[in-house]
Amino acid sequence: MSRVQLALNVADLEASVAFYSALFGVEPAKRRPGYANFAVAEPPLKLVLIEGEPGQDTRLDHLGVEVEATAQVDAATARFKESGLASFEEKDTSCCYAVQDKVWVHGPGREPWEVYVVKGDSDQKGGTEHLPAPGAATGAAAAGCCTTARDS
Repeated sequence: MSRVQLALNVADLEASVAFYSALFGVEPAKRRPGYANFAVAEPPLKLVLIEGEPGQDTRLDHLGVEVEATAQVDAATARFKESGLASFEEKDTSCCYAVQDKVWVHGPGREPWEVYVVKGDSDQKGGTEHLPAPGAATGAAAAGCCTTARDS
């Protein structure tokens, strides 16, 4: 089963966890300092909350599609290339306290999307803040994972 991911930067993680627990009727699937994620069955959603700066408005961090297998990530990568979309692949990367294979692209409004598979748990937050923004010389389209500073 695939599901859409919505990752948000939130000013008050505890208040956000309480709100989304009530909204979706589930508790977080994973909690770490400054981080929580929900695996919502109905509607199928992976909601990721990343603690941002106090007083800031909640804002989009990135979007994604969680899939079941690396083969699906590879298929998405091939589809992006065939469509002429710039993309950036990561294999066995630590991101959002999980080991993942993923591919990144940006939508026409520069919104970052990832297609990813979780391969295992990690005790490191990780991140991809080193990745180039859309239109960078490398052509990569990655944005960032679990970061609070957004340049793209």
